[in-house]
Amino acid sequence: MVLDSKTKRTGDQIDWTVFRQEMPVAEKWAYFDHAAVAPIPRLARDRLSVWAEQAAFEGATCWPSWFRQHEDLRDLTAQVINAKPQEIALIPNTTFGINLVASGLPWEAGDNVVLPEHEFPSNLYPWMHLESQGVELRLVPLDGNRVCPARMADACDRRTRVVSASWVGYASGYRLDPMEIGKVAHDCGALFFLDAIQGLGVFPLDVQAAGIDFLAADGHKWLLGPEGAGVFYVRHDLLETLKPMNIGWNSVKQGNDFDKIDLKYRESASRYEGGTQNMAGFIALGASLELLTEFGLASDHSPIAEQVISVSDELCRALEECGAVVLSDRDAASKTGIVSFDYHQKTTTEDRLKLLEQGVVVSCRGGKLRASVHCYNNGNDIDRLVQALSSLD
Repeated sequence: MVLDSKTKRTGDQIDWTVFRQEMPVAEKWAYFDHAAVAPIPRLARDRLSVWAEQAAFEGATCWPSWFRQHEDLRDLTAQVINAKPQEIALIPNTTFGINLVASGLPWEAGDNVVLPEHEFPSNLYPWMHLESQGVELRLVPLDGNRVCPARMADACDRRTRVVSASWVGYASGYRLDPMEIGKVAHDCGALFFLDAIQGLGVFPLDVQAAGIDFLAADGHKWLLGPEGAGVFYVRHDLLETLKPMNIGWNSVKQGNDFDKIDLKYRESASRYEGGTQNMAGFIALGASLELLTEFGLASDHSPIAEQVISVSDELCRALEECGAVVLSDRDAASKTGIVSFDYHQKTTTEDRLKLLEQGVVVSCRGGKLRASVHCYNNGNDIDRLVQALSSLD
């Protein structure tokens, strides 16, 4: 257990101040930039420190302990999304996972890939790269900020091989229902890839119930991990369909038996990991995921999601009261911790820097300010943001 459960609950209510105490960043900053790069928790910092001490003073003698923590992350990831550990690969980032699918499927000229418009570039370039093989990229117009399943279905046909979409829009904060898009893909005989980076760590996700065939998510946003450590899911019966492209000693059954050369892939998603892994990054990500699961993150329910929505609702009310215009979709089924807004219709990168000088961290995306709330943010952070906005007048 990461924390004594008695220290984080009052009756049936979670004491979110305990989670806040696990986030050293809150001692200095009103941090609203989790959709960009999140701070890491105290536990992840401590695990990194232990790893650094061991690496400096003990070298590879501690590798078995590091490997156990590496595998613990694989197991915990599988638990959180209702998958099997054999379906989880540990990867450097979301882009790597998207490229595993784009490069590893057996494409034919005339195939197509269907995506919503305004995806993050990482969920565009790997598919665009396939155009040289005669694969068509079909971008589906949004309905405002919303992904419309009917429009996605209309863009599909018998040559659609993959339907790909972001769980949460990085700029708008709109959250789609993965089950709806999974049905669109499967109804036309295609596979469904979910870019989960802006949702995993907050919202519950059951990959089996949602019909997800592939998923990738870096850990440095809502999972509160360091950059360079992420997760990839592939449905087990697709292992023989998705050809490994990044092949190394870590891809084969005999693993670190370097004297035996036999190209027989592991019968698990670890076949896609290739060579030496980012042990330090995965150890830290594992610590962060432990913390999140301790506070209720699971495939069927997430108190973290409820808290994020509650705080982001409070933020939206405060923004509107101070004259800002909230642009993100705040419908109950689709809202998230990402809040895009205009303040006096004059948002620039310089405005973000001015807020930074006031101890408030936000992003600027598409000419709008973007605040992204996690479960440890509170009313004091919101007050600091509102007060800092007044400096832009």
